Order: sequence, then structure tokens, then C-alpha cells
Amino acid sequence: MAIRKEDLYKMVESLNDEDKKAAFDFMEFLIERSKNKKPESWQKIDELERDNDPLTEEELEQLESKDGYISGEDGMSTLNWTNL
Repeated sequence: MAIRKEDLYKMVESLNDEDKKAAFDFMEFLIERSKNKKPESWQKIDELERDNDPLTEEELEQLESKDGYISGEDGMSTLNWTNL
């Protein structure tokens, strides 16, 4: 199915700024995936030692929250992480 660029532009333009960022991140992921290549940040994650610790009560509450999710960028800024 062919998608017109103009339709994509209209869809993106209708989003609020936060959702535009999410759409941008997802499109970036799709582009990398289409190249059959993991993003560099994902490769770094794959190299980290596995965390086998059980989830804390706080983590379980967050997973079950109806508040939704935050972007990775927002999460990293909350934790004062600049890069992996």
C-alpha cells in the first residue's frame, strides 16, 4: 500500500510536541530496522551485564499505572543520565 508523503506530513503536524517527539523516535527506529541494523544505543544495552534482580514494589506500581509511559529521553533526564 502506497502512502503519500503529504498524508504523513499532515498526520505529524496534527500531533502535539510531545507526541511529535515520540513519532520521530519511532520513525528513527523504523529506518534503522529497515537497514537490518540495531541502533548503536541498543548495541550498548546488549553488551551490559544482565540484571536479574526482582522488581521493587515501586517498579511494579509503575508498570501497573494507568498514567501511561514517559519517553526514554524524559526518563534519562529524570535520572540525570546523559548517555548510555
